[in-house]
Amino acid sequence: MTSMSIESDSEHNVFARPLSSSTIPLARWERKAKEKQGSGTGNLDRFITSQNNSNISLHNITNENTNPNPKLGSESHDADGSFKSQLAQSLFEGDDLNCKILACKKKAPKPTEGFQNSLRVLYTANQANPHVKRAQRYISHTPERILDAPELIDDYYLNLMDWSSANMMAVSLGPCVYLWDPSSGGIDLLFEAKQDDDYVSAVSWMGDGSHLAMGMSNNEVLMWDVAQKKQVRSMKGHSARVGSLAWNNHILSSGSRDSAIFNHDVRIAQHHIQTWKAHTQEVCGLKWSPDGTQLASGSNDNTCCIWDSTTANNGDPRFILTESAAAVKALAWSPHDRNFLATGSGTADRHIRFYDTLQGSVVNSIDTGSQVCSLQWNPHEREMLSSHGYSENQLTIWKCPSMVKVAELTGHTSRVLHTALSADGTTVCSAAADETLRFWKVFDAPAAKKETKRAVKSDSRSSKLAMSIR
Repeated sequence: MTSMSIESDSEHNVFARPLSSSTIPLARWERKAKEKQGSGTGNLDRFITSQNNSNISLHNITNENTNPNPKLGSESHDADGSFKSQLAQSLFEGDDLNCKILACKKKAPKPTEGFQNSLRVLYTANQANPHVKRAQRYISHTPERILDAPELIDDYYLNLMDWSSANMMAVSLGPCVYLWDPSSGGIDLLFEAKQDDDYVSAVSWMGDGSHLAMGMSNNEVLMWDVAQKKQVRSMKGHSARVGSLAWNNHILSSGSRDSAIFNHDVRIAQHHIQTWKAHTQEVCGLKWSPDGTQLASGSNDNTCCIWDSTTANNGDPRFILTESAAAVKALAWSPHDRNFLATGSGTADRHIRFYDTLQGSVVNSIDTGSQVCSLQWNPHEREMLSSHGYSENQLTIWKCPSMVKVAELTGHTSRVLHTALSADGTTVCSAAADETLRFWKVFDAPAAKKETKRAVKSDSRSSKLAMSIR
């Protein structure tokens, strides 16, 4: 049986295995260029091959669990300094790379006689009122808490963590599901698979946090009453593992490696009410819109589908979005703008894209430089947090929709596969392949009055739904 231990806020002993790193061999084009010059072919400064004659190797990445650059690490790729010395010789005739290229030849102008503020000669303020100071937001680059998560499966296509509206964290560690209470720090084992080769491949909380759905590697979908610690449903039908789950009131959607999406009505005995098929590979991301009218599904076939809640069995999706060149796992509907969806793609694409789901059009996109594993909206401001894998393993906060970087958080030594947002919308928990959970205080707290009204409405709807589950 695995266990999850709490680390102190000030220091921790994380049994993480850092990624191996080694230097990358230099290309041989310089040696070949010298040989061509010595053969008397002329003083050509460059040689551009014809595309038809060149030996170009194209590699189509279809597995997001494979590092495309296994030799890339955190260390420098020029350990012996040979490349830097050659570059310095070419650019600066042997001088160090740190030498100044541009230098000021003239001194700054002197202020006129009687001028009080000498700094005004060099620059001026462009604010309407320079005396008004803007409040600067502080984002800590150190996690508030770190937990050990042994046996957290390093698989891009799974969804192994969720944070409930009742402030309870659910984490899948191999065959087990643990519950962690942030207020008390208590840890409870909720579930353990009976078969040795079975594991939990997805977890998702119902709206009120009273029930937890689990996708299994043995193709089942389980539902547990958390308060009673009792399994209340076992839903079958998929022919492969269930790696993604999403709730829409009493409807539970499940996505599988068999490429199908099932909709289950948990209130009735014959739970399987719809089957949606448009993907050709594993469904690794599912997310219902806040108003419950649209479902976004991402797949390893490099597409994202937008489904209407009124779509009949085996009906076609409203849109099939094909802009991505890699698996689409990260999905997040905007809490501020209706019909506004953000998607994140895998290693061969690395983009975050924003869609207008009424038109099926791209509003904006940005190349993040790394595999995009998950997305979380700031519920109080137009900001977004993204987590990344190969090769930086960072978390990034963006202004939306301009996608200007606000902050970048580092600390994980392996790719950050999952993120979850706290009930108050201020803290993000990140789970990485280095088998740690880290809690980051990244978003500001909302106005207390608005949050209280929202919580009262949510509790009223969820309590009625929980009473109807069979």
